Amino acid sequence: QVQLVESGGRLVQAGGSLRLSCAASLRTFSNYALAWFRQAPGKEREFVSVISRLCVMTYSDSVKGRFTISRDNAKNTLYLQMNNLKPEDTAIYYCKAVFGINIYWGQGTQVTVSS
Repeated sequence: QVQLVESGGRLVQAGGSLRLSCAASLRTFSNYALAWFRQAPGKEREFVSVISRLCVMTYSDSVKGRFTISRDNAKNTLYLQMNNLKPEDTAIYYCKAVFGINIYWGQGTQVTVSS
């Protein structure tokens, strides 16, 4: 059974940094495009960043220049380095893996940024 397990979320002050991790039990991890989404209270889930199998990275305008996505195929792990955090970054962060018709989501990790 495929599992994506996020970790690293916690309470942090504005201006601080966090690194989220997403460990995946995918046999062909390197073939997958991997992404981070987030969902704030009362809002829809929104795209944050994606990294392709060839390591092409894309970011939403709201996090560009502050967040960095990366992957370690040897460890089957996706990362999100978040710097200069703002209160509006408060959300549950989810990782997503996509390869063809195969789509998997993690359960999420809570990030709370206090002002």
